[in-house]
Amino acid sequence: MQFLILLFGTFLGCGLFFILADVLKLPSLATGKAMLTATKQSGEKAKSIDALLTAWSIKLAQFLPMDEYKKIRMQHTLSAAGMKETPEEFTAYAILKSGMIALAVIPCLLVFPLLAPIVVFLSVIVYFKEIRKADEKLSAKREKIEVELPRFVATITQELKASRDVLSMLEHYKKNAGEEFARELDIVTADMRSSSYEAALTRFESRLNSPMLSDITRGLIGVLRGDDGGMYFQMLSHDMKQLELQRLKAEAIKIPPKIRVFSFLMLMCFLMMYMVVIIFEIIRSLGGMF
Repeated sequence: MQFLILLFGTFLGCGLFFILADVLKLPSLATGKAMLTATKQSGEKAKSIDALLTAWSIKLAQFLPMDEYKKIRMQHTLSAAGMKETPEEFTAYAILKSGMIALAVIPCLLVFPLLAPIVVFLSVIVYFKEIRKADEKLSAKREKIEVELPRFVATITQELKASRDVLSMLEHYKKNAGEEFARELDIVTADMRSSSYEAALTRFESRLNSPMLSDITRGLIGVLRGDDGGMYFQMLSHDMKQLELQRLKAEAIKIPPKIRVFSFLMLMCFLMMYMVVIIFEIIRSLGGMF
């Protein structure tokens, strides 16, 4: 009987899904996957479940209320992280993904009720994981960019001795920058050509919200206003070198525990080699006695 109820619920859910998909004019799964793959910067193929949830989230986003301050803040985060969704679509995607897992509670209650709280807890975890995805992606992007900033400051310090053209400095460094930083420099240089230099640098600073980058943009704005930024960038370069040394020391501290495991394995290998030789000599000497 329970199997029949489960089978009936499955077919009913599938039927309702196809009816709603036709009413809401949702694109086909292949079309959704193609559109989602085209928007991905990494070029990787989109999964079917992601394409399905994205199509539904676009429809649900129209009815999702959101506070104006929260919406603006999330829009800045999504834009800085390189994500094309609107805040409503991003939130709706997280709700739908956790909601799909929460729907598994129904068959759990019919078949194995003790599993239902675990499914609910899992859906909550998935929601918070998805809603923090933009912040985590932005944080990873910021870390990659901040690794390059000491070298960037050293380059500006040297170029200020010969030129005060900020746009030219950014374009020259862009050729040797990493992928993430080069993409941001593309945006800021294009923004500088189409608007005020100071406003473009200010937007550049606010996109990543990095204290290190704020110090650099403050110095560049000072150069644009006619200040002699040579001494400022020399001091900034010294400070960033110290921060870079601290970062490298922090990474080096994490390495010994990993090395210790392999050192222990090497020690065990050496001991086994000696033990094999000793045992072999003992057996050979005992064979000579008999």
